[in-house]
Amino acid sequence: MLTRFCLIFAVLGALEAQQVVAPTPAQVGSPRGEDVGNFNVTQSFETGYRFRLVGGNLGEYRSDVNYGNGLRLLGSSLSVDSKDGHGHFFDQILLNTEGLGNDPYQSAVLRIQKNGLYRYDMTWRLNDYFNPGLTVAGGTHLADTSRRLQDHELTLLPLSPIRFRLGYSRDTENGPALSTAQEFDPNGAGLPVFTNVRRQWNEYRLGADVDFAGFKFTVLHRWDFFKDDSPFTLSAPVASGATNDLTVLQQFQRSQPLHGRSPGWLGNLFTKRPRWGVNARMTYVGARNDFALNESASGIGQFGNAATRQITVGGSAARPAVAGDLSLSLYPTERLTVVNNTSVSSNRIDGQSTLSELNTGLDLGTTIRFRYLGIRTLTNSTDVNYRVRDWIGFYAGYHYADRLVRTEEVPSFTDLSVNAVYNVTNILNSAIVGVRLRPFRPFTINLEGEIGRTNQPLTPIAERNYHSLGGRADYRVKKLQLSASYHEIYDVNPSFSVFSSHSRNYSANASWAPAAWFSLDASYTKMHLDSQSLLAFFAGVTRPTLQAGFGSLYLSNIHGVNLGTRFAIGRRADLYLGYSITKDTGDGRATASPAGVTDPIATLIDSVQTFPLGYQSPLARLSVKIAPKIRWNAGWQFYNYDERFQLFAAYQNFHAHTGFTSVLWSF
Repeated sequence: MLTRFCLIFAVLGALEAQQVVAPTPAQVGSPRGEDVGNFNVTQSFETGYRFRLVGGNLGEYRSDVNYGNGLRLLGSSLSVDSKDGHGHFFDQILLNTEGLGNDPYQSAVLRIQKNGLYRYDMTWRLNDYFNPGLTVAGGTHLADTSRRLQDHELTLLPLSPIRFRLGYSRDTENGPALSTAQEFDPNGAGLPVFTNVRRQWNEYRLGADVDFAGFKFTVLHRWDFFKDDSPFTLSAPVASGATNDLTVLQQFQRSQPLHGRSPGWLGNLFTKRPRWGVNARMTYVGARNDFALNESASGIGQFGNAATRQITVGGSAARPAVAGDLSLSLYPTERLTVVNNTSVSSNRIDGQSTLSELNTGLDLGTTIRFRYLGIRTLTNSTDVNYRVRDWIGFYAGYHYADRLVRTEEVPSFTDLSVNAVYNVTNILNSAIVGVRLRPFRPFTINLEGEIGRTNQPLTPIAERNYHSLGGRADYRVKKLQLSASYHEIYDVNPSFSVFSSHSRNYSANASWAPAAWFSLDASYTKMHLDSQSLLAFFAGVTRPTLQAGFGSLYLSNIHGVNLGTRFAIGRRADLYLGYSITKDTGDGRATASPAGVTDPIATLIDSVQTFPLGYQSPLARLSVKIAPKIRWNAGWQFYNYDERFQLFAAYQNFHAHTGFTSVLWSF
């Protein structure tokens, strides 16, 4: 499913350049606002109705778009400013909202401040999350939850050399979901069970900022608390449905509370002088998690016999983490800059955990003990930037990273003092060089290359012997902006198994505004990725055997195009037209598996080498000025998701017409 994630990121990148169909980015009322007593007020509100008409896979639509029918406050903006900067309780109020009422993505941002006394910032968001489950899960893994996030920050004496900060953040997730349990048969299918998701995270912050003798010092103490109390239950007996498998899960209950706390400190020191600068930062988090799991299941085993299973897990883990950064900047001349950065981080997991299992009256006595995992990383980089002339400059850098992974296990259950210690060290050396050119004032060019070598990569797909090349060109004048870029990365890792990857990214952008009534924006992006590695797995028709003669090949070619144009129709109307399309053309094959392949293992591997599909979204929006303080708006947006190859006999294609009509007004 890697291609789908790449496609989603490409779609998000394309849509970032495309205007959204709602809310409407238009001005109503006077841009200077109106005076109300000792304050100046600027405000606008857009109230409207959204509609949708969906065909195809509704679950995939809800996962990707999720807009529904109904009234809502599409957007609002309010600014209240003191005219003389001496309001009684406040000098400024800023409030912006989006999607309140019925949208799946809602937000509100508020700021209240009084000059020299306090500043309060609040952010609130609501995201309705729907995941219909991967195709391979057959609908047994899905979630329909809501996440509510809020952040509060109060700064006292914001304009003084000593400032105090108090903060609070909260993140909750609630809603129904389906998961699976694999009971009585270790090789059987996962059976669906219901879960009521209940997750919560709270953070409290207290800190101060101090300015003294040209230095800025920050210290912050925070307390984080996390808990997950999601229970798992079985609503009705469920059978595996597999041939020659009589497994039936009749009763199931699982409780796995996880409670954690993470107190931490942050400190930062910064200064910038004419010839040098320093930025030092250090953080410490002393996390500790307590966890327990109690699972009980009863039913019928795979051969028709009565079966029960009881699992208990418990433990406590400390997760201290320390990180520090020191950046030194030198400016010997106006044309030369030298920056050296050193970073150190240490992440540890230290604690005991146990697992015991009882199957159909047989005490397996399974006990697993874990003691310690530590990862220490040290990095250092030096970058030099030298501008030879106003039109040409060079930069170069050397980067070094040393990572140590250490684990301790307890192989003996009778003597807990015996440890099995394993150490792995991973060292990376890389160098970068580049040049910046400005042949003439509106035109700039940047070219760079990097090469890196690692002695012991920790995973087969990690970077080992790699190099990258890149370049960017920009042409900017008042009415026209053009840019193009290219970036390539090639990596070969023959450590555990032969692995190689190659990616190439191209992009081009254009923006043209020849007149006040017309503008045009266009962009094109291509992302190419191919990777190849050897595979080792167990499979077979009669009995599983080790398969080592197959390779994994993945290839993706994602193209993204975005167009947008705006027309002013007279003095009363604005029309915006946009079109965004993203396609993965794969390797050009017509079918998922090449013709003539009879080996079932080779057929399966060939069918997941590439996933050609497409996503497109045209839109149109009309905004008409009814009065100086009122505009009527209407918009339409079409979504179309198309998979060319199906996976396990399931297409997730959909098409949807969405639109809105609204009134944008101020008073």
